[in-house]
Amino acid sequence: MDAVILFPAIDLKDGQCVRLKLGDMDQATVFNDDPAAQARSFEDQGFDYLHVVDLNGAFAGESVNGAAVESILKAVKFPVQLGGGIRTLAHIESWLDKGLARVILGTVAVRDPALVKEAAKRWPGQVAVGIDARKGMVAVEGWAETSELSVIELAKRFEGAGVAAIIYTDIDRDGVLAGINWNSTLALARATSIPVIASGGLASMADIERLTRPDAAVLEGAISGRALYDGRIDSREALALLKAAA
Repeated sequence: MDAVILFPAIDLKDGQCVRLKLGDMDQATVFNDDPAAQARSFEDQGFDYLHVVDLNGAFAGESVNGAAVESILKAVKFPVQLGGGIRTLAHIESWLDKGLARVILGTVAVRDPALVKEAAKRWPGQVAVGIDARKGMVAVEGWAETSELSVIELAKRFEGAGVAAIIYTDIDRDGVLAGINWNSTLALARATSIPVIASGGLASMADIERLTRPDAAVLEGAISGRALYDGRIDSREALALLKAAA
């Protein structure tokens, strides 16, 4: 069995690495003003994959922190996935051409599922869907709006379409260190054949330990932001724990 992947997160706002609280752009804490250096640090700590979000882009509907993302891609060798404001096939292609391993499509997955399916067919293994949920319903436009769609309904739309992964974020847990919403995350992973990555709330070594239990083996991985930045999760210890459980 492959080890569950622990993805360190870099959330970009105005060119800096930040963490939001509950998805609120006005509640941002700056952790590093040099995203490339932060990415290098994660690579040096032994992580295998990096998760990046263009927060301004998610609201603007286009890449806003492109220069910061490009600096990250030049600074590291490990694969990088990016979400936030990627809404067209041309946009997807330009990012993949610049060396991204995977793009994450969020709002467009709700608004234009046909585009997502076309992208997944055109770039196999390089297109993921980001599903952000508030109380089980899908949120869009940088979490500013909640749709009438349930998480599992949306996931089922992409069954068999070649989508590489679903990144599932529980907005009510995001950035508040409350722990992952295990019930809804594992229910989604069991309901779809698409690999699921948990995001939002990974708070402590107890959550890392929870990832090593047999029922969590249905997950491809989990994303951690704030808890890595403030030392609640020791990266080397966490990675060793996940590797030992594989």
